[in-house]
Amino acid sequence: MYKMKTHSGAKKRFKISGTGKVIRARANKNHILNKKSRKRKRGLRQTTLVDKTNINGVKFMMPYAF
Repeated sequence: MYKMKTHSGAKKRFKISGTGKVIRARANKNHILNKKSRKRKRGLRQTTLVDKTNINGVKFMMPYAF
């Protein structure tokens, strides 16, 4: 049986927490930042969890992370 390859984009974007949850960065923090408030940009720095509807897709792209 061959080894499945890990999706290169997924391994850069997702991390697995100690309890097995999938962590991601928030979107909308790359450009056009002058119209976004300081408070909003501060909140976008924080990481968050991947929604439960997308976890199976992440698991498929990263078969050896779980």
